[in-house]
Amino acid sequence: MIANTSPILSVEGLAKTFTLHLHGGKVLPVLADVSFAVMPGECVVLGGPSGAGKSSVLKMVYGNYAIADGSVIVRDGERATDVASATSAEVLGLRRHVMGYVSQFLRVIPRVGAFDIVAAAARDAGAAKDEAEARAADLLARLNLPERLWTLPPATFSGGEQQRVNIARGFAGHHPLMILDEPTASLDTANANAVVALIEERKAAGAAFIGIFHDEDVRARVADRIIDIRAFAAAAEGTLSEGTSSEGTSSEGLAA
Repeated sequence: MIANTSPILSVEGLAKTFTLHLHGGKVLPVLADVSFAVMPGECVVLGGPSGAGKSSVLKMVYGNYAIADGSVIVRDGERATDVASATSAEVLGLRRHVMGYVSQFLRVIPRVGAFDIVAAAARDAGAAKDEAEARAADLLARLNLPERLWTLPPATFSGGEQQRVNIARGFAGHHPLMILDEPTASLDTANANAVVALIEERKAAGAAFIGIFHDEDVRARVADRIIDIRAFAAAAEGTLSEGTSSEGTSSEGLAA
């Protein structure tokens, strides 16, 4: 692990609400006072039952969900950006250079081949063409996607094969902060092990991770700390109000 005394991600007093427009504008509190930090070379796992708000935290960090209160400070070298108040351009810049994301679902242009999808992600993060293609080939091979499939669009693949392309795309940029939302959910043991190996390798190089893993074995192997989100869901109780929405920040709705 690379020594660094500054967190790459600092979350302070984070809160999320959803407005129920079909119920008179009632605001449903989801999370309140979420606070934690993630250091380079560390994997922080969000724990708690389904529906506790784990994915909401990841989406707020990535800028896909509006933030009702609090801050999400992401550091890029000496520069610190608060996702809660950042412009769309600033959030997109963080995604290009700092934050990688692996969601539970692969969303891509239907006719683009798997290899080109992964190589494009590397180029978007700043890699030259040859380096991007080398990363794509290495990742797809390590994730056991047969080379005969590389030129085919992932829409023709099984769910597990699509998720391996999704993981390869997320890791292709070599981002210093990785956000993982159930990356191994549809994978068999061999491919889950390949993902664990990728995480361990990137951690050793200094990358930070925040993620959700329902696979207990994978979680135990990658987690340096587990944060139980239920404490922050409980903190949201009693904050119900009407007529106020948390939606509409400048980064709301940006595609993952």
